[in-house]
Amino acid sequence: MPTIIRKTITFTEKQDKWIKSQISAGKFTNDSEYLRDLVRRDQAQKEQFFALKAAITEGMDSGISDKSVPDIMKEVEERMKVDGRL
Repeated sequence: MPTIIRKTITFTEKQDKWIKSQISAGKFTNDSEYLRDLVRRDQAQKEQFFALKAAITEGMDSGISDKSVPDIMKEVEERMKVDGRL
């Protein structure tokens, strides 16, 4: 079981009302569960961002292609068929 770390945080009244509304709506059972969900989603979003940033950097570093747009589109379509996305 992971080590539990206690933190004290401060919210505005408006933020506290929002958290309580999420709990009242049945989406979470308590404040901690809501905040842990926010942290998990933030972590996942950051991972996606850095993966996208790395892909963009790789693309930029690869230089200019001598292929035509239709050729590139055909290659993408073929890859998508192979991996079942099309």
